Amino acid sequence: MSVRRTWIAPLLLLALGACQSDPLEVAPEGAAGAPVDTGEAGSPTTGGQGNEAEPSRAVVLDAVVISSNADAEHFQSATADVDFGEASVASAKLFVELTSPCFPFSKWVEQGVPAGQNWPARCDAFDRALSVSLDAGEPGETPAGIELVRAITPFGGPLKVEVDVTDVVNGLPGVHQLRLSIDTWSDAEGLVSGSNGEWQASVILETTPGAAPRRVLAVVPLVLESQTEVDAVPVTLEVPEGVGSARIDYLVTGHGAVRGLGCIGPAEEFCQRAHELRLDGQLLEELSPWRNDCASLCTITPNDASAGPASYCAENPCGLPESVRAPRANWCPGSLTAPFAIEKPELTVAGTHELTRRVQDLQEGGQWRVSATYFAFE
Repeated sequence: MSVRRTWIAPLLLLALGACQSDPLEVAPEGAAGAPVDTGEAGSPTTGGQGNEAEPSRAVVLDAVVISSNADAEHFQSATADVDFGEASVASAKLFVELTSPCFPFSKWVEQGVPAGQNWPARCDAFDRALSVSLDAGEPGETPAGIELVRAITPFGGPLKVEVDVTDVVNGLPGVHQLRLSIDTWSDAEGLVSGSNGEWQASVILETTPGAAPRRVLAVVPLVLESQTEVDAVPVTLEVPEGVGSARIDYLVTGHGAVRGLGCIGPAEEFCQRAHELRLDGQLLEELSPWRNDCASLCTITPNDASAGPASYCAENPCGLPESVRAPRANWCPGSLTAPFAIEKPELTVAGTHELTRRVQDLQEGGQWRVSATYFAFE
């Protein structure tokens, strides 16, 4: 039997959703996490120190293998120190690049497919939740960490994303711990994914010296957790004196195996839920996180390799096209999820405030990954 004939598209993807635990809402210009075009800048290379007009690049993680093997050095995550320095910067960008043993399909011949299995052992063929966070402790710890990047990996393919972190770097000088996490899991039988799946990840920080675009008074982590109940536990927000403008970056994606009201499929990722944020009991913002442009991430491409399917989605090579194209709860496979930027006058009032969150109609078994960060400016 040839390698190509062993290809079985993961039929469970559409039914169950590939992300075990995790679209693109475009944040306003200047929001920390607003996506921009990567071009060639996403390549993991370093640059030397230059004059004020020249950016400097620091490799934070260099082609680290994120493994689904619980005994591996970097099981589902890797950490490293990142130094923001003490001087202000005119610009700061974070680049994340993933490669996969699944693609290109010529790798299948090099690696081989174990007998009785459908994938190379190291191939994680699913779309997985990816997060890059700063100073994040264990789930539920206070204060929460700051999420810099939220993305969903492609179905077994490469990914490059870039986010603007200028406000974070200017607001939090010095050394911090950066964590990159991917919810990668193996299929022991190698039928719907590899039996020892992994991803290779690099993270690069690029800073341009110069005057800060604006003075950052505070960067405050509020939430970094999975919400499984309709009403989340309230959090306290301390607003300093002298705030001229402020913003909450609110990042959410829906996951979990559940079906209920407002769902187009048998998982929370296919459910439309209204999100309410209240400050001191008063409605601050109501959001409807949903993405319906996922079809743009499936360009059908003929496969001229001797392994894999006869044709595939160029952006999601191991995904079933019907699943790749389906609308989802604020994410698409192979794409960055940008935060909602909430800018309201109430966020500038000095003092202690209570922030509450509600996800309407959330059913048991569903979850929304939520992060929120408060930015105060002069």
